[in-house]
Amino acid sequence: MKPGELFSNTKPDENKHAPSPLADRMRPRSFDEFVGQRDLLAAGRPLRQAIETDTLQSTILWGPPGTGKTTVARLIAVTTRAHFIAFSAVLSGIREIKSVMVEAVDARRRLGRRTLVFIDEIHRFNKAQQDAFLPRVEAGDITLIGATTENPSFEVNAALLSRSRVFVLEPLEAPDLRTILARTLNDVERGLGGRGLTATPDALEAIALHANGDARVALNLLELAATQTQGGVSHSAPRNDAPPKTIDASLLADLLQRRALLYDKAGEEHFNLMSALHKSMRNSDPDASVYWLARMLEAGEDPLYIARRLIRFASEDIGNADPRALTITVAAKDAVHFIGMPEGNTALAQAALYLATAPKSNAVYTAYSRAASDAHERAAQPVPLHLRNAPTQLMRSLEYGKDYRYAHNERDAIAAMECLPTELQGRCYYRPSDRGHERIIAERLAEWKQLKKKQKKK
Repeated sequence: MKPGELFSNTKPDENKHAPSPLADRMRPRSFDEFVGQRDLLAAGRPLRQAIETDTLQSTILWGPPGTGKTTVARLIAVTTRAHFIAFSAVLSGIREIKSVMVEAVDARRRLGRRTLVFIDEIHRFNKAQQDAFLPRVEAGDITLIGATTENPSFEVNAALLSRSRVFVLEPLEAPDLRTILARTLNDVERGLGGRGLTATPDALEAIALHANGDARVALNLLELAATQTQGGVSHSAPRNDAPPKTIDASLLADLLQRRALLYDKAGEEHFNLMSALHKSMRNSDPDASVYWLARMLEAGEDPLYIARRLIRFASEDIGNADPRALTITVAAKDAVHFIGMPEGNTALAQAALYLATAPKSNAVYTAYSRAASDAHERAAQPVPLHLRNAPTQLMRSLEYGKDYRYAHNERDAIAAMECLPTELQGRCYYRPSDRGHERIIAERLAEWKQLKKKQKKK
């Protein structure tokens, strides 16, 4: 793919045998046609102002598919007085990158003209490819504009990211999608206005819901529905069995299969949904918990991954406030492994709902964190002699096991014996909460503390 060929200037009617997809034909040609992203592109907003005044600095456009990233790049291309080069990270390699850099340096030194380089799907470039842009960005030879569906924090080199401004494009709202659909039905030049089509409000609402914030999906579905109507096909004479000219909810019901949920098992949405599930359970919200669980499972998430996260939650956020939580989550993991999916979804739902409604305590988690911190930061203390086994005569002569007190021989099965290294004696790692079963544990520990004090006084 040659640089600059990402955007085609071919008009839709120049090749009637190979028309552009409806979504491509309906791309906004100006800011007045752009729908959505008002926080970024309304009159006077920073991104629009930078584009219109041709003062745009290196920029990353981050957002889900179908939210207008490439359209913004097209508007930049027709607005800027700079040399504009566009190519796709999917189809271009390091050779094309180096060629563009040479061209940009030459244009700046000979003509005093800056170069804007648009990279679609910049997250698909590896570190070495992204590094190739950095010297030219730093030198001011190019202004980089990257578009990505992935979180730039993870997918764009830190050095490049620090020299760029990130603009976040949000999924389009249903009213925005309905506006786009209605405009398309009425547009004679580029849309479906010449076909005599109409669509019921219910149909437009159904398409907007199915699109899930993606304008491209909405327009693709509208185009598919149009082909099923009389307005979508050509007839030389009226036919009694001709399909209707109205796109309605019943027609869409026949076309729509199960809606594909926005989800990337290796991307940010994976972690966003897992975080939502974890925090909903932690906040004891069973309704939100089962919803986020369903979102992941219905989108195709690995059920065993979810089971592992539930097991972790059982110890991290519940612990001994309800010891059954760990048993139930492990059982859910075994159930999923044994019966598979989709039957295993109810086992995971049962576990998630149990965790959401169980008393909460992070005492186990914080106890381990405190102990691990001491293990790392303090010098490794030897095990006290009285806690060491003494299987040989030599070890006994070295006083291994001396003064050890067998708890079962003590009253209440507890001995006033220190079990921490000398320098750590008195440290308290586990501090049970007053919730759930840990309230009983806290009372028990307090009683044992008093017993040990009495024993030491004797």
